[in-house]
Amino acid sequence: MEQKSVFDNAKAEAFAGKLLEILNGGCLSLLISIGHKTGLFDTLSGLQNPSTSEEIAKKANLNERYVREWLGGMVVGGIVEYFPNEKTYQLPQEHSAFTTRAAGIDNLALFSQYVSLMGLVEDKIVNCFRNGGGVPYSEYPDFQSLQAEETSRVFDFRLIDQILPLAGKDMIDKLRSGAFVLEVGCGRGHALNLMAKAYPNSKFFGYDFSEEGVEAGIKESKEMNLTNVEFEVKDVNTLTDTNKYDLAMAFDTIHDQAHPTTVLSKIYEALKLDGTFLMQDIAASSNIEENIQNPLAPTLYTFSTMHCMTVSLAQDGDGLGTVWGRQMAEQKLREVGFSGPIDVKQIEGDILNYYYVVKKT
Repeated sequence: MEQKSVFDNAKAEAFAGKLLEILNGGCLSLLISIGHKTGLFDTLSGLQNPSTSEEIAKKANLNERYVREWLGGMVVGGIVEYFPNEKTYQLPQEHSAFTTRAAGIDNLALFSQYVSLMGLVEDKIVNCFRNGGGVPYSEYPDFQSLQAEETSRVFDFRLIDQILPLAGKDMIDKLRSGAFVLEVGCGRGHALNLMAKAYPNSKFFGYDFSEEGVEAGIKESKEMNLTNVEFEVKDVNTLTDTNKYDLAMAFDTIHDQAHPTTVLSKIYEALKLDGTFLMQDIAASSNIEENIQNPLAPTLYTFSTMHCMTVSLAQDGDGLGTVWGRQMAEQKLREVGFSGPIDVKQIEGDILNYYYVVKKT
């Protein structure tokens, strides 16, 4: 007979404290999102001296009463410093390094916007828990623009000099001389447009099922006076190109697909012999126990439940989810025909992504 374990008061108190931290962090995420959207972090960072709520509101052109309450949350949350004698506030430069637009790829405040976005579909997700199915992409307003804001700064900073070289020197030489390049799930096309500008002798093709995304890519390409890039609204499950591309790319999109194995097989068929596939996807394991120490794991499982997995299931898809993991990614690459070595690489400072590089042999 099993003995009932003794109730551990210290363990219970520690857990209650952890839940309170989670609750406070969740609430602060909404205020951080507001700080990003309103530009309050940028305003605070630009002020030379500690300032009153009136001065901050005036500088930001915002309502003082709302700004004052927001500042209260930032102070008790340990984000903004407060000087009670003068009733003034200041954002330490060490904090502005991770909360302002000037911080570039280090701006973590941007990600807090996903919390409020996912909150919009919480009741629909609860219904899926009870009845199955999924929440379609159309239920996420402004998701394209938010994702573009997130990824464009990364591509601006890393794509040409850090990400593309992962495909090898031979591929960079081919891009310079003239290559055919495909991106599936291209979103708003910013990555392809940057590549088209950097490698004018190559030809670039971007496919995405979002009309909004494709229109944005075309608009940007015209603004950049590019003539070597094309965008098309297309379900990549229906891709019919064969032996056409020297390089195919998929940036953080395969795990979202309804039928990822089909998409990967289409990419394999579209590549020329000796062509290269560069796939960026989430740095995680397929095994839960190996993700426990991953500092981003709680966020990844939340994003998966609230968006990536459910969007796939809404299309009667596989529902791989954000945390499909390295083991399954490599397995699926093998399933569709990639038989050569699969190099899994990371970029210094990027703990979010793996970069899979594999050739069609």
